[in-house]
Amino acid sequence: MNRNVLLGLGLTVVLGTTVLATGCSRDSDGGDASAPLIGVDYPRSDTDFWNSYIKYVPQSAKDLGVQLKTSNSQNDIANLISNTQAFMSQGVKGVVMAPQDTAAIAPTLEQLANKKIPVVTIDTRPDTGKVAMVVRADNRAYGTKACQFLGTKLGGQGKVVMLQGDLASINGRDRTEAFNECMKKDYPGITVFGEATDWKGDVAASKLQTRFTSDPDIKGIYMQSSFALSGTLQILKQRGLQVPPSDPKHVFVVSNDGIPEELKNIQGGLIDATVSQPADLYAKYGLFYAKAAIDGKTFQPGPTDHGSTIVKVRDGVLEDQLAAPLVTLDGASIGGQPTMKFDDKSLWGNNV
Repeated sequence: MNRNVLLGLGLTVVLGTTVLATGCSRDSDGGDASAPLIGVDYPRSDTDFWNSYIKYVPQSAKDLGVQLKTSNSQNDIANLISNTQAFMSQGVKGVVMAPQDTAAIAPTLEQLANKKIPVVTIDTRPDTGKVAMVVRADNRAYGTKACQFLGTKLGGQGKVVMLQGDLASINGRDRTEAFNECMKKDYPGITVFGEATDWKGDVAASKLQTRFTSDPDIKGIYMQSSFALSGTLQILKQRGLQVPPSDPKHVFVVSNDGIPEELKNIQGGLIDATVSQPADLYAKYGLFYAKAAIDGKTFQPGPTDHGSTIVKVRDGVLEDQLAAPLVTLDGASIGGQPTMKFDDKSLWGNNV
């Protein structure tokens, strides 16, 4: 198998079929004993986004020719630590994880480093410690795109609610800070009500209901993840606010994730936009970088061959920032920024 590697600018991706398993389809939980064993911890299974990621992982493992051990930490850092200990006892050569508490994972990362077991984090980035690679999208861009969408649609005036994720997570902080900074700079006439939700749908629904009670003239909602989708739609329906954008009562809603349900809701006029977070590419490149690290490969900052950019976050931490486009009904530019139409076949949410 040809293993020539591009080691210049950007991602050192193996040419052609070098990375993908060729001529040998292996079961992800068995197969060729010489294939590296990688432990993958799924962070949760209570959202459509993470269930989609879970579905993509075994197929990516087959394509890459690696064996899997999997666990599910169910959004609990104690579970993640315990699951990682189990991986080490099972002899894994690398670990892929998505720690939701990005500070508390540091001691576990140090333990893995001492055992020479490389770690790739997907979706989130640890606050401290070294990893082989972080695979995520630019979460600050998520907040900025949501701000530009709502700011433009509201004409720079009005009130919006931001249903924040967990601020113990780098994702929650990035999206929140970028949204607030963009609003303050570009749309000072808009009042933002930030509601902390800990990525919990019931908390988001309760806080949104309370906010509408005190401020019934809310005109925009930014959901930092689709975890809040069901509750938000229910509240808008109860309040008689599920009306077309041409109706003055319309509340503009922008989400994050790009799950199939969001794309259908954009088509149906129930929400107005989402940022498509690449569940399929998280699975693919999380395992790709773990396998590469096991093989001793290293990477440098720069553009990649799959439309992303590797950036140096700090010493010992590189991040492959995958593309995450804003998706709208018509695919027209918003605030001078491009968007994709909801039915674009290149969106993973249209290929599940």
